[in-house]
Amino acid sequence: MPFELPKLPYSYDALEPYIDARTMEIHHSKHHNAYVTNLNSTLKDYPELSSKSLDAILSNLNDIPVPIKAVVTNNAGGHFNHSLFWPLLKKNGKKEPEGKLKSAIKEKFNSLESFKEEFTKAAMGRFGSGWAWLSFDKQVGLVIHSTANQDTPLADNLKPLLGLDVWEHAYYLLYQNRRADYISAWWNVVNWQEIEESYQKAVD
Repeated sequence: MPFELPKLPYSYDALEPYIDARTMEIHHSKHHNAYVTNLNSTLKDYPELSSKSLDAILSNLNDIPVPIKAVVTNNAGGHFNHSLFWPLLKKNGKKEPEGKLKSAIKEKFNSLESFKEEFTKAAMGRFGSGWAWLSFDKQVGLVIHSTANQDTPLADNLKPLLGLDVWEHAYYLLYQNRRADYISAWWNVVNWQEIEESYQKAVD
């Protein structure tokens, strides 16, 4: 099939105590895998779409046939978002960004602390299921925003750099309804090196 579930770059228990092993296992092997399976199943009769990259599909949603548009948007988005999410997590990594990304964050948000506060507000303010993002806009630079469900920044011509999954399946086993506690813990496993590399590619 054209799309495959990516392997995690670490074990399911690698992010404990911040994100528990059982949540990671279910999140990756069940939820993410379901998006991949559903996407492949939906596109099996649309070879012109199944041969495209996720970026190409999600950047041109109006080109998707109406009968499958909602299913493709949700499942291609789920596959894309999670494929981006996993490498953005790392235990014992850098505590803060460096280089050009650090300078850009300070220029736009005044400080790393202010950036974290604004990003946390976006994550807390997303009603129901969705994502919080730090994305790059070629016109205005760094942008903090959120999307519903499995919508992606690509639909708004934005380059996602940092994404946080705030669907309840991402945290409910350990944190129940305490989304704020989950977000606070998540900052401990942000992979700043991965984000720096994405930022450099986006601005080049």
